[in-house]
Amino acid sequence: MSNNNSLLDDFDFDDDFGADDSFGKDDLGFEPGYDETSPSMDDDDAFVASEPVSPMSAASFADDALTGDITVPRISIHAFCERAATAQTIDNASKDRRLAKVNLEVEDGGLSRAIQVYQEQATPDLLIVESSLPAREMLAQIDALAELCDPNIRVLVIGAMNDVQLYRQLVARGVSEYLVPPFQPVQLIQSISALYVDPDRPFVGRSVAVVGAKGGVGASTIAHNLAWSIAENIEINATLVDLDLTWGTTALDFNHEGNQTVADALGDPDRVDDNVLDRLLSKATERLSLFTAPASLNSDFDFAEDAYDEVIDRVRRNVPYVVLDLPHVWSEWSRNTMVNADDVVIVCQPDLASLRNGKNLVDFLKNARSNDAPPKVVLNMIGVPKRPEIPVKDFAAAIGVEPSLVLPFEPNLFGLASNNGQMISETDPTSKSSVGIDHLAATLTGRSVVERQVSLLKKLIKLGK
Repeated sequence: MSNNNSLLDDFDFDDDFGADDSFGKDDLGFEPGYDETSPSMDDDDAFVASEPVSPMSAASFADDALTGDITVPRISIHAFCERAATAQTIDNASKDRRLAKVNLEVEDGGLSRAIQVYQEQATPDLLIVESSLPAREMLAQIDALAELCDPNIRVLVIGAMNDVQLYRQLVARGVSEYLVPPFQPVQLIQSISALYVDPDRPFVGRSVAVVGAKGGVGASTIAHNLAWSIAENIEINATLVDLDLTWGTTALDFNHEGNQTVADALGDPDRVDDNVLDRLLSKATERLSLFTAPASLNSDFDFAEDAYDEVIDRVRRNVPYVVLDLPHVWSEWSRNTMVNADDVVIVCQPDLASLRNGKNLVDFLKNARSNDAPPKVVLNMIGVPKRPEIPVKDFAAAIGVEPSLVLPFEPNLFGLASNNGQMISETDPTSKSSVGIDHLAATLTGRSVVERQVSLLKKLIKLGK
């Protein structure tokens, strides 16, 4: 008891609630990333990656833009900077989750220094050079640098002039991208990521990792209902992946039986192409697919960390939204899966264990995902009779994140839905919990719930209950 009280004493609690690389290599050896068939840019346009647009389905969206974040492959990047601020921005970007596999080195001296260095050593996979020279002098140095570079290199130039004509001349020489300060680390990361998009498979969906601050807080139930809401109430194609291999309840909650599970994919991820994925996934609805867990004690399910990355990536390339139901474990694969997700949802209850664990998770994710939005917190099962609870306002102040969703304790609703193999939106779409999860789905997707007219038959059935 003394330990619990000392933890509570640490917080001030209140009482009230409240690239396209389609041109190939040019004469000088660079691989350009600019497509001149793209819409023309005005002089005032900034040369940075564009914001993603939410898709309705992978097929309709694949040719427009990316929605999810791509992890840059294992490449070497050398950066030569003139300005300390640029070097700091690149250093901040190097710590980002999307560049976790990259070997990045930063030096002073800019474009001139790069020319000196590569007279004596091999060039990296990606070269970032900064130059504040006038256009004519910069282009002359780019020509000199091109003579020293490997034919497969990609080059990103950071310049001082927001000049479309200069940009086009750089692209004509094979430069992949051109940025003008000031820019944020995430803009640089997006520009680098765009250079390594598979041109045959440019689409990648967003991933949402749902994890409980402790066991029994209802994280799986939230994950399952969230996936259902995105698919059926927001009307965006989604896949639910149950990664709780030993105890997963997806098959039970959706009243689904299948012989193949996500463990079959994790056991041999290299063979999981689109055809194999179609066979392994099962349809819950027209828009929602399930990757169920084996829920078996017959195996330790000791899969390589890369297997999880590979399987999740394959799923993301086929559907706009992937909801990951993570078990309450702390291992290398679970940490990396959480860090690499586009969004993270932490499910808590208003008790001290959830507060401690939730704060630890929030702090870890803020540090590991410094260029991302903070994780979203869901406070579940508020108002359990005769249970002492930490007030929501105090919980939020202590954990450092305002809850995105506060769900009431509705045991009859959730129990009935579970016993019937239904989601709560199917059982009672007007309940506070159903409306709340729809709100969370809308927040994550940036879209509104599709309004539907309840049929007369359903109204009569409901009145007769």
